[in-house]
Amino acid sequence: MYDFNTVIERRNTNSIKYDPVSRGKPEDVLPLWVADMDFATPPCVQDTLVSRARHGIFGYSEPDASYWTAVQEWYKNRFEWETQKEWLFITPGVVNALYIAVRALTKPEDAILIQQPVYYPFGSSAVKTGRKLLVNELVYKDGSYTIDFEDFENKIKEAKLFILCNPHNPAGRVWTRDELLRMGEICLRHGVIVISDEIHQDIVFLPFKHLVFAGLDARFADITITCTSPSKTFNLAGLQHANIFIFNKNLRDLFKQEYERCGLSQPNIMGIISCEAAYTGGAQWLDELIDYIADNMLFLDNYLKKQIPKIKLVKPEGTYLAWLDCSGLKLSAKDLDTAITKKCKLWLNDGVMFGRGGSGFQRMNVACPRSVLENALERLKKI
Repeated sequence: MYDFNTVIERRNTNSIKYDPVSRGKPEDVLPLWVADMDFATPPCVQDTLVSRARHGIFGYSEPDASYWTAVQEWYKNRFEWETQKEWLFITPGVVNALYIAVRALTKPEDAILIQQPVYYPFGSSAVKTGRKLLVNELVYKDGSYTIDFEDFENKIKEAKLFILCNPHNPAGRVWTRDELLRMGEICLRHGVIVISDEIHQDIVFLPFKHLVFAGLDARFADITITCTSPSKTFNLAGLQHANIFIFNKNLRDLFKQEYERCGLSQPNIMGIISCEAAYTGGAQWLDELIDYIADNMLFLDNYLKKQIPKIKLVKPEGTYLAWLDCSGLKLSAKDLDTAITKKCKLWLNDGVMFGRGGSGFQRMNVACPRSVLENALERLKKI
């Protein structure tokens, strides 16, 4: 029913993705970097936003009962996770919530554990707030990533907080039940709180399945802050809206105190109504989107194998972010990024930004029309 092939012009629309000069990139690069899709949000969301815009008044707003129902039904139907209204906070984004949680639940010099290579704000949330950063490096072998559990448990003994990324950005892993249970038991054993960033939960490829960490065990729910948003799923990042679930009342109260210290109160009305519209009317659009992205990943994989065999796609289980192993090119991280930008005229994410283990990798956003991806790969051949 839905068209993902049409190229929509995004230059001169205040898009950071398409403003290379302001970020030190050449004007003629093709941008496939930030996690921001080149697809229009579903018609049900567009219609809702247009209707509200015509109303013409954008005063202070709060979600109503239909909003809570839409959110609860989404998690029940898609993930078999039963939630309660009182668990839910609305924040301007997951990164914002991450910083609030770090400040609310730890003190300066407390240690925070992350698993690199990983989304760079995880590390920043520790370093920029004066906390100690601990890294459990993921193990890269045979084209995929696994967890070094011995190192995980050794490191977590010192930690106050663990930030989990599932599905994992940029490695593309969708952690299994056994992996999640094992991490959860270790966190329980050592009294560690978990922030579970599940923002990419909706985009998972068969036969893989996203499991909500807090939904696996009531004991896990008691130590977890679950961070979600419709932003990645429905391309709504600019509306700055995230749903944060906190089961434990003590953690909830601490989070609320820090939330209020940040001067936050009512959320953006456009974020409220777009989330509700997406969760009530966007399921089929999402199912078709996942199929399209899966096909793009397959096209990318086949192209690399035939045309650029020195670059390998790390097996994607979820997200629309392709993690490219460029180690076969035998270039330093700096030279690789320079060649991608200046020789190939592509704007990707340098793997180094995700941690030491990202050296020699590049992250490519494949949530774009196939013609755009084909153009990007023709450019990448010049490497």
